[in-house]
Amino acid sequence: MPFARIKAASYYLRVRLAVWYGGVFAGLVLVALVVVYEGSRYTIIQETDQRLLEDAKETAQAVAQLHSDRRRVEEMLARKADTHTHERMFLQLLEPDGKLSWASKEAPPLIPEQHQHDEEGVFPVREFGEFRVAQRYVTFPDVPRYLVRVGASQAQINAAVWNRMRVMTVAGLLVVILAPLGGYWVAGSAIQPLTNILQTASRLRPTQLADRLPIRGTHDELDQLSTTINRFLDQIGEYLQSKREFVANAAHELRSPLAAIRSSVEVALGAERSTEEYQNLLETVADECAQLTSLVNQLLLLAESGAGHILRHVEVLRLDALVEASGDMFRGVAEERGVALEVRIDEPMQVCGDASSLRQVINNLLDNAVKYTEPGGAVNVTAFRDGVGRPVLRVADTGCGISKHDLTHVFERFYRGDKSREREGRRRGTGLGLAITHAIVQAHGGTIEVESEVGKGTTFTVTLPPATLTKQADDGAPQSAA
Repeated sequence: MPFARIKAASYYLRVRLAVWYGGVFAGLVLVALVVVYEGSRYTIIQETDQRLLEDAKETAQAVAQLHSDRRRVEEMLARKADTHTHERMFLQLLEPDGKLSWASKEAPPLIPEQHQHDEEGVFPVREFGEFRVAQRYVTFPDVPRYLVRVGASQAQINAAVWNRMRVMTVAGLLVVILAPLGGYWVAGSAIQPLTNILQTASRLRPTQLADRLPIRGTHDELDQLSTTINRFLDQIGEYLQSKREFVANAAHELRSPLAAIRSSVEVALGAERSTEEYQNLLETVADECAQLTSLVNQLLLLAESGAGHILRHVEVLRLDALVEASGDMFRGVAEERGVALEVRIDEPMQVCGDASSLRQVINNLLDNAVKYTEPGGAVNVTAFRDGVGRPVLRVADTGCGISKHDLTHVFERFYRGDKSREREGRRRGTGLGLAITHAIVQAHGGTIEVESEVGKGTTFTVTLPPATLTKQADDGAPQSAA
């Protein structure tokens, strides 16, 4: 059971950060202790070697002064060795022929003679067994060439090193013990914004997205994360709100034709009627079914645009040919309503896109222009290239125009302007045509703009990127030329 709790705690980021924090500090402390130990040992060895060389020099000078009195030489050596017994220091005096003349109690067995020395007869300090030894010749005139050896036990060196290291080791152990606790506290402070994020996320519901993460004002990565998540929540909220409105509006629009169909059927079934009456009722049902089919198709198209699948087959197209074909199709309708329709194309131009979708854009704009232009008015359709070579489609009419209030909403789904824009004898639109047009243009990487003045007319301008003849996008989106 305790092991299971420890294992469960190890999954928490705060615990893992504390462990990593403590591990890093433990590693740094270990490295610091090793560096301090080696540095202290090197320093103490250098100090010891220097002291041994100085003692060897003093001893050699004393031997030179007292060499004529052997007893006094030995007393001097014994006295000097006795004053350094706590350091386990030893002295040796060798005759010129290499034989041991005198040695202190702590002296090791005879050490092999070295052959490299400087001009003053001083040998480099060397390590022999557990001792460090300094040697030098007595090089005074008229004095026998005695060899003086002074040594010190390395155990004393190690003890001095550990004396220096003791405090550092205790401090290091305290740091190693306290580091995980400090790391746990620091990690807790560092991940507190993450905890707030988790708590806020746990409270979020599809029907309630009002909560937002607090911004601390530190401008660090966690503040940036909170800002990004808040922005994302805003987008989700807007998206869900638009979906709710879309569903509500779609249900409202579907209810009317369905109610008309049901009412017509109930009337037909309510009593015996003549063939002509049945025919009229069936025509009404067929008309409502056509309206319902159109509405469903538009809803499906909008759903596809939201999912990014509005472009089914992308290819290089002649925009001028599409505009010309749509103009020919609406020319008869315009003449019937007394509207002059003029199509002007400056030059052939290519775009990369879906033919049926672009045809729907042109048809929607022409249909609106003809529908909202009074008899005697005119609709002008032009296709040309702008200053940077982009294909542009412009549809201008002399109709009733759109108010400033409605102008900002014309591309919204299910939005309908003032009822005065409805033509007599025409069924009121679903409010989806311009929304679909806007979605298609955006999917092609283009822009659509509208200008209008009440009583003077409306102008829609569609700008598309030029086609790239070499390749198309893998995901079906058009590639624009550089």
